Amino acid sequence: MSSTLGITRQRSCILTATLEDGKVSQFQVESGEGAGILGNVYVGKVRNIVKNLGAAFVEFGPDMLGYLPLNEPIIPKHTCGRVQNDSRVVVDDEIIVQVSREAQKHKPPALTGKVNFPGKYLAIVHGESGLGISRKIKGQEKREKLREILDGYTTEEYSIVARTNSANASSEEIRQEMERLLKRYRQTFDAGMHRSPHACLFRAPEGYLSSITDAYEADLEEVITDSKTVYKRIVKYVEENGWQDRIPVTFWEESRGKLRCVYNIDRELDHALSQKVWLKSGGYLVIQPTEALISIDVNSGKAIAKRKNMEKNFLQINMEAALEIVHQIRLRNLSGIILVDFIDMKEEESKQKLLDFLSKEMEKDRIPTKLVDMTPLGLVEITRKKVRKPLYEQMRASRER
Repeated sequence: MSSTLGITRQRSCILTATLEDGKVSQFQVESGEGAGILGNVYVGKVRNIVKNLGAAFVEFGPDMLGYLPLNEPIIPKHTCGRVQNDSRVVVDDEIIVQVSREAQKHKPPALTGKVNFPGKYLAIVHGESGLGISRKIKGQEKREKLREILDGYTTEEYSIVARTNSANASSEEIRQEMERLLKRYRQTFDAGMHRSPHACLFRAPEGYLSSITDAYEADLEEVITDSKTVYKRIVKYVEENGWQDRIPVTFWEESRGKLRCVYNIDRELDHALSQKVWLKSGGYLVIQPTEALISIDVNSGKAIAKRKNMEKNFLQINMEAALEIVHQIRLRNLSGIILVDFIDMKEEESKQKLLDFLSKEMEKDRIPTKLVDMTPLGLVEITRKKVRKPLYEQMRASRER
């Protein structure tokens, strides 16, 4: 599947559209460069411990409180650079934390002590040990080669993860990235020993740059932008990481037409914010975010068959809806608990066929997504890890600026 990243400015924000085979599969909206906190590493100060929640509230910036689960490894300043065996934490402790999830609705940002430094091929995670290889890398020979390359870098201090893109990287590219990540890792924790609370020890790349890092390299054909400022930043970022021969970056000239119009970005964005989504069969989805969960209702609409074909017809609509639901979840960045009310079917075989198909399609999502089960009432439960705000919250924040 070929993919393209289209990056354009919208008012004071930057809009990133991921296009797969020419169709928008995901949107991301962020404020001006350097404004985000996701992935940043800070010196925080413990302000409160709530034992019944199993969490500490840590102040990592002026008027910025984050939620830190107490089962996370804790990194006091004086132990930076080695694993801390005593994980007890008390009020006023100064600790090193990373923002692992943006604030959503009334929930504060989530913090972690497992400080993660990701690259295109590898990631280093402080507070763990060992070597992990992406399950998407198939073939014992490739996996053994990666183990051989990285074996000399393993330590009790951190774990190493070989990401999916490492399967097609050369030994030299992997070693070079490992050295870059180690340098970033050591600089961050060395600085952490001497900095005061609220200090930002590491600032994560802007979201559109992280999209380049996280994209499947084998599928990524081009990164295009119509902003000269963004173009220069991307070129610099790619060169700093040694990817200039791997990732084509193009400045979109207006003589080719407006980028937003050529790729129908505005129209697709409007559709992604609409509650109703029509299916080709004549059925439709109704997507409604609530305070506690996301509800998706599947309706037969105009797709009505003769009574003797109802079960077969409903299965076809549900299968089409399942494919569109997976697309909409990614497109809108829906997360948390998602309940889907498919059209009722009588036969267990039909229900199982639908669940198997839905589960297989969800495996393509890079964000951990799980099909829990179908309830006795016929509701399908899905969970998806919360990382960034859903699209409708991103757009609301951009309009308030």
